[in-house]
Amino acid sequence: MSLVIVLVMINIIMAVTESHIPTTLDGPFDPVTRRFDSSLRRGSDDLPMTHPRLKKNVTSNFPEQIALAISSPSSMWVSWVTGDAQVGLNVTPLVPTSVRSKVMYGKESGKYTSVGKGDSVVYSQLYPFEGLWNYTSGIIHHVKLQDLEPETRYYYKCGDSSIPAMSQEHYFETPPKPRPNNYPSRIAVIGDLGLTSNSTTTIDHLIYNDPSMILMIGDLTYANQYRTTGGKGVPCFSCAFPNAPIRETYQPRWDGWGRFMEPLTSKIPMMVIEGNHEIEPQAEGVTFKSYLTRFAVPAEESGSKSNFYYSFDAGGIHFIMLGAYVDYNSTGAQFAWLKQDLQNVDRSVTPWLVATWHPPWYNSYASHYQEFECMRLEMEALLYQYRVDIVFNGHVHAYERMNRVYNYTLDPCGPVYITVGDGGNIEKVDVDFADDPGKCPSPGDNTPEFGGVCHSNFTFGPAKGNFCWNKQPEWSAFRESSFGHGILEVVNSTYALWTWHRNQDNYKENAVGDQIYIVRQPELCLKDSKVLAPY
Repeated sequence: MSLVIVLVMINIIMAVTESHIPTTLDGPFDPVTRRFDSSLRRGSDDLPMTHPRLKKNVTSNFPEQIALAISSPSSMWVSWVTGDAQVGLNVTPLVPTSVRSKVMYGKESGKYTSVGKGDSVVYSQLYPFEGLWNYTSGIIHHVKLQDLEPETRYYYKCGDSSIPAMSQEHYFETPPKPRPNNYPSRIAVIGDLGLTSNSTTTIDHLIYNDPSMILMIGDLTYANQYRTTGGKGVPCFSCAFPNAPIRETYQPRWDGWGRFMEPLTSKIPMMVIEGNHEIEPQAEGVTFKSYLTRFAVPAEESGSKSNFYYSFDAGGIHFIMLGAYVDYNSTGAQFAWLKQDLQNVDRSVTPWLVATWHPPWYNSYASHYQEFECMRLEMEALLYQYRVDIVFNGHVHAYERMNRVYNYTLDPCGPVYITVGDGGNIEKVDVDFADDPGKCPSPGDNTPEFGGVCHSNFTFGPAKGNFCWNKQPEWSAFRESSFGHGILEVVNSTYALWTWHRNQDNYKENAVGDQIYIVRQPELCLKDSKVLAPY
């Protein structure tokens, strides 16, 4: 063991001792619940499209909604939108090729030694129902910058220099090269963000915490909480509009969300995965049009044939982004891809294996309880076999961190599952637990928007014979009904600091809602595994 590693470990031990930050080695922990603070509001209204952070601030064909995404350890996607979207009864799509897709970039401000060119596309959201408005987007551009050096700052402008209509100068820093002791400084994890006043608090708090990349775990804009004609968004669409001919969506909210996020996403990469609010059905079975068109993801780069699931490396972490709203059965394409991707992971290069998808498998809230049990039954054993370290989910609008668990059984080699669906959206924070008296859902509740229903009573353990526990489950270590976000800081090949920040702590120094060192134990969990690699 090198002197550097020894010093790092000593610093970690001292930090843990001085600040009393627990580690997963101290677990499993007795379950803890911190109930909703009744002095707070459960939710807030959406920001109007006239809000300064949502309205368009560029003219004509100048770029806006600029966003970065990791393509590979040596390449980065740059995406943006030009032109004006249209909404109304009759809309005419823009011509994608009318504005070029170009990025000029280099290592010095104002000196652009390289040029990247890419593709452009428009999409339409069409509703052939009386009184419903249609939408067609601005021109969406995607350019891949290649042959980048790791841990290097690049300055760039994007747009069409022939018009001319180029953006202001922005910059980004490339992630570390995949190595066992190279890690991004801070990784922000957000789910179910939306565009409310609470969402602004989440993002402002996140900006203060200075992340180097974002994991966005589905349910981004909540544009489908609106009629196609706009107006006011609602917490429950079917409640407010029971006679709507289809689950409508007001697509300009996507443009507002892109502007809202641009101060972050133009500087740091945001890696997204779809949630149920991205389904956005049109006539003739068309779904996910906004999500699939607006975001560049490294699907092809990771051997996936679908933007619904993919993987990528950031330093010594291999991230797996799974789709819960496409086929996840063990006989399907996603499962086959996942198995191959896991087989390809070299834990001597990327020791950490982090997976994410939108709806949680382990969830003790009444909301979405056992909703995606079918997906768990299909995929959990494979993730456990390859010793996934951490799983991030959203969907439930609250926070919950699990003890290490596999198949509802405490297991020191199971992943640490963390639900962070508490970004601040219009549907309000979830406050009811399935183990509260009278709050256990019936097996007919919580039907998923995709896939089958596999609700069942527990066949072993303290809840044997029951659909719900009568107390907080032993696999649920900590839960709290509050809005917030998380920060993951990987220290080395075995230690990672996870911190959950509550929105109400935004202006408090050194305040955290939950904090723990997640510790990998390869000597225990990989010693008899076929996936063991040299450490």
